[in-house]
Amino acid sequence: MRIALAQLTTSRSIQDNLDLVRSTLDEAAAHGADLAVFPEATMRAFGHSLVDIAEPLDGPFATAVRTAADEAGVGVVLGMFTPGEGGRVRNTLLVHGRGVEAHYDKIHLYDAFGFAESDTVSAGSSPVTFTLDGVTFGLATCYDVRFPALFQATADAGAQVQLVVASWGAGPGKAEQWDLLVRARAVDSTSYVVAVGQADPGAAGVEARPGAPTGIGRSAVVDPFGHVLEQAGAGPAVLYADLDLSLVEKARQALPVLANRVRL
Repeated sequence: MRIALAQLTTSRSIQDNLDLVRSTLDEAAAHGADLAVFPEATMRAFGHSLVDIAEPLDGPFATAVRTAADEAGVGVVLGMFTPGEGGRVRNTLLVHGRGVEAHYDKIHLYDAFGFAESDTVSAGSSPVTFTLDGVTFGLATCYDVRFPALFQATADAGAQVQLVVASWGAGPGKAEQWDLLVRARAVDSTSYVVAVGQADPGAAGVEARPGAPTGIGRSAVVDPFGHVLEQAGAGPAVLYADLDLSLVEKARQALPVLANRVRL
């Protein structure tokens, strides 16, 4: 299983972001990727209105992404916004390709560090997994990475690889926390973690909206024992990771934390 991690900086323009998705999918296909994973808020960067662009999963943006993925022959996971409740949106991951169709609505909303995602976003309620080319993936979005029970739930449902899609807010200690958390979630779910974030706008030469969680980069691939196999810097980049899924079973036999845990 070869995965492309598309660490990019999106903007207010849906069309520009869609063009970036198309070109990245073509690049991923040329590098033999089976699945390309894009950040949270790929549809539109945080710091801009979301309600006016939220659309259902059969709307024009999602349809264009599906078409691009099908033309490239690559599966895709991508952050977009769908209509929510009470004038809010849902922070949604679209999954498509190679016979797979799924979506995940972010469960844990980022009401932290002075930011209130719940003011504009409706929370999801259910963990989601999907299986592509015989590999089962769990889905998580940004702040979800702080909650190990979600990752254990998807591992219980068969996930061998945990996909964390983010637009991580900058601030003192935040980069260190991100690095720690993606490694911890690999160890306590004995799964691969593929964590894909928005690039740091400053490193990409893009002006970001003050106070918005617009990304720090540092996308990473972590194996089930917590070893970092690949990590990006701050700026835009596409990483490629070839995952040996037999290592998941080896880790779960050697370190059976899922089987041994006591539900308190």
